[in-house]
Amino acid sequence: MPYVLLALAIISEVCATSCLKLTEGFSRLWPSVGVAIGYILSFVLLGRALKHIPVSVAYAVWSGAGTAAVAGIGVVAFGESLGRWQWLGIALVIAGVIVLNLRSSH
Repeated sequence: MPYVLLALAIISEVCATSCLKLTEGFSRLWPSVGVAIGYILSFVLLGRALKHIPVSVAYAVWSGAGTAAVAGIGVVAFGESLGRWQWLGIALVIAGVIVLNLRSSH
C-alpha cells in the first residue's frame, strides 16, 4: 500500500506541475485551483507513504519520476523539445533513482 500512495502522490504532483503552464502566471482561476489541489494532495499522499518508506527513497522516486514525467508531458502536450543532453539528464535521474532503490534494499 505505501507504494500505491507514492504512485498516487507522483501522479498528483505531475498533474499539478503540468497545470502550472496553464495558469498563465496564476492569472487563470481553474488551472490555479488545480495546481493547489494537486500539490496539497501530493504532499498528503507522500507524507502517508513516508510512514513506511525511507524518506531518501520515497523523495528520490517522487521527484525523479515527476521530473521525467513532466519532461515527457512538456514534449507531448506543450510541443517543447529536448535535445540529447536533456534526454541524457533525464536518463541519469532515472538511473540514480534505480541505484538508490537498489542500495536501500540492503
